[in-house]
Amino acid sequence: MNLQKLILTKNACYKAGKTITPKGIMVHSTGASNPWLKRYVGPDDGLLGKNQYNNHWNQDKPGGKQVCVHAFIGKLEDGSIATYQTLPWNYRGWHCGSGWKGSGNNSHISFEICEDNLTDRSYFKKVFNEAVDLCVYLCKLYGLNESNIICHSEGYKLGIASNHADVMHWFPRHGETMDSFRNAVKERLQVEEKKEEKEETKEKKYYRVQIGAYSVKANAEAQLVKAKKAGFTDAYIK
Repeated sequence: MNLQKLILTKNACYKAGKTITPKGIMVHSTGASNPWLKRYVGPDDGLLGKNQYNNHWNQDKPGGKQVCVHAFIGKLEDGSIATYQTLPWNYRGWHCGSGWKGSGNNSHISFEICEDNLTDRSYFKKVFNEAVDLCVYLCKLYGLNESNIICHSEGYKLGIASNHADVMHWFPRHGETMDSFRNAVKERLQVEEKKEEKEETKEKKYYRVQIGAYSVKANAEAQLVKAKKAGFTDAYIK
C-alpha cells in the first residue's frame, strides 16, 4: 500500500471535529469517470499534480455539499496508485447520507475509490488490491475483521446509508463482489498474522542455568527432584 496523508483541514467535516469509535469500514466509489486523486485531494503536494479547476474537497462544502471521507484511492500525477488519508481515522465522516439514513457516519471509516470508465481491468485490479491493503491496515489498527467491511449499497440495505449503488455497479464487471473482497482481506490478515507469529518466535531468547555438577549420577537425580519440586518442571540432567 502506498499510503500518503493530506488532511482536508478546510472541509467543514474536519472543522466539526466530531469523533467516533470505528466499528466498521464502508467502501465507496466516486461515480465519475476521473481516476486522478487530484480531483478530490488538494492542494498539490508534489505527487498529486495541480487541479486546474480547484474543485477538490479541501474546502468548506465541496460543490455546495456536506461531504468528506477518510481516504481516497486513485492515480497520482505519474500514473501510479496511492491511498490518501484525508481525515483522521477516528473523525466522524460525511459519506453515507444524512439523518437516520446516514447513521453509518457514526460507526464506519470510509474511503472512496476513484472510478475510471469502469472497463480498464488493469486499473481496477490495482485499486482493488490497494483497497484490500487499506482495509487490512485499518482492521489491524482498530481490531476489526473482514466481517466488519461493507460497501455503500450494502449500507443502504442495512438501513445505515443512503440509496447508492457503489460498489456493486463496478466490481462485478471484473468478476469481483464484496464477498470476494472480504475474502481477500481475510486471507491477507491471516498472512500478516502468520508473519507476526514467526517474528515473535525469532525474537524469543532462552537462557539456561546450571544448578549443579556431580560425579555420582544418584546425586544429580536427587538434585533434579528438588529442582522440580521447587517449580522448575522443565529441569533436566545432561
